[in-house]
Amino acid sequence: MIKLFSLKQQKKDGTDGGSKGMGQKKSSAAQLRITKDINELSLPKTCTVEFPDSDDLLNFKLVISPDEGFYRGGRFVFSFKVGQGYPHEPPKVKCETMVYHPNIDLEGNICLNILREDWKPVLTINSVVYGLQYLFLEPNPEDPLNKEAAEVLQNNRRLFEQNVSKAMRGGYVGSVYFERCLK
Repeated sequence: MIKLFSLKQQKKDGTDGGSKGMGQKKSSAAQLRITKDINELSLPKTCTVEFPDSDDLLNFKLVISPDEGFYRGGRFVFSFKVGQGYPHEPPKVKCETMVYHPNIDLEGNICLNILREDWKPVLTINSVVYGLQYLFLEPNPEDPLNKEAAEVLQNNRRLFEQNVSKAMRGGYVGSVYFERCLK
């Protein structure tokens, strides 16, 4: 135990020498954790992960292709940016596919509690993947970013389903044009 403590102290003394060493230490903490999270990922069959730069695990894409619910047959791409504060700060996640959804606005911002106030360092990328997938299975009109979609879902499920279908095929819902996102 004493040896461990003295090793930690030596390491600390060694990295305090310059700001470059400290910056690398911060980076490696986030890097180590994201490497662990990626290695332990157990993706549902409806999800895939893509790394545009195989050397950069801090920036990647998640593709969700729901096989049930309103969004069945769609293909939705999310970008993940993991900051140096990870796991103490949540990853920044944006939906790159414009989607008619009560919990995703037209700019790609996502209303998912674990990406905001309910984030805890024990949560992993896997938790976020399952949270995002759940939004497609059970959209939540009680906590909307797209208030119009939430209102339609609450008041007229059939019209909501038609709007989702129209948006996924590529077309206008109201005055907003959606690109085709069917597989």
